[in-house]
Amino acid sequence: MKKIEAIIRPEKLGVVRKALEEVGYAGLTISDVRGHGAQRGIKEHFRGTEFIVDILPKVKVELVVPDSMSARVVKEICDAARTGAIGDGRVFVSTVDEAIRIRTGESGDATL
Repeated sequence: MKKIEAIIRPEKLGVVRKALEEVGYAGLTISDVRGHGAQRGIKEHFRGTEFIVDILPKVKVELVVPDSMSARVVKEICDAARTGAIGDGRVFVSTVDEAIRIRTGESGDATL
């Protein structure tokens, strides 16, 4: 199993969710997060004063998928979240050794 974590622009969440639902992955965890990457923030103007916002709002989407589906899910996330501008985000893929469904005690791929 693979855990996929995607840090994306908040305005792209709806498109990413729809893309994941279309490939059969409606179950996911969404968190509001803040941070910055290569862009180091953006310049804003307020009442004639310029200031830098260096911690930007992002959304973190997490899901666990079978190994055989991870490449497709990552591609769908990247395609749906891409704007072509700095700040589109990152996708991280890691291995999950075990998963257990608390309610039934099932383990492995059956929990997905």
